[in-house]
Amino acid sequence: MAADIVILTITGGEFRVLLIERGKDPFGGRLALPGGFVEADETVDDAAARELFEETGFEAGESLLERFGVYSEPDRDPRRRVVSVAYTALVPEPPQTRAGGDAAETAWVPVERALEEPLAFDHSRILGDAVAHARRRLEYTTAATAFCPKEFTIAELRRVYEIVWRTRLDPGNFHRKVLRIEGFLEPVDGTTVRNGGRPAALYTAGPLEWLPLPLSPAR
Repeated sequence: MAADIVILTITGGEFRVLLIERGKDPFGGRLALPGGFVEADETVDDAAARELFEETGFEAGESLLERFGVYSEPDRDPRRRVVSVAYTALVPEPPQTRAGGDAAETAWVPVERALEEPLAFDHSRILGDAVAHARRRLEYTTAATAFCPKEFTIAELRRVYEIVWRTRLDPGNFHRKVLRIEGFLEPVDGTTVRNGGRPAALYTAGPLEWLPLPLSPAR
């Protein structure tokens, strides 16, 4: 059994995924998701966190990683039959990573470019599923705040939706919608001008996890 991990972030105004360059065969030199085999004395959750740290230096921790799929095609690994449990995490702009283990290099690659790359194993399929899963989560949950710093403006939150959904949202409508949802956002003292213009109010994520109604580009 194996674990594969899809870490998604927004940095430089782009939706990006953490990929490694495989340092050995099979698929040596090919881009891939971080991941690897489960050891005899660990759970698959433990393996996901360990492999992510070993190959990228990114310490997500088990609590941040969410299982979203199982991949069991008989020929997905040319070495032998391997079933993989796939995990994902949504993170704010992350620190630098470093390659280790089976990884020769690491990189935060724009998602749209990564989806066009012939990734190792069946990682293109896993990445596509993870991106679709993330887009659905933004529609039905408050997960968009995971991409934001601890304190953020409504304009910054709206930009998360626009980048992940690849669409423009009406600023006024979005502002009214999110403020009407009890428990989504909590105001904090102070304002910011970090995005230019007039001072903007700051918020932090509230306790709500599931939205009472879907929040989508069509609404």
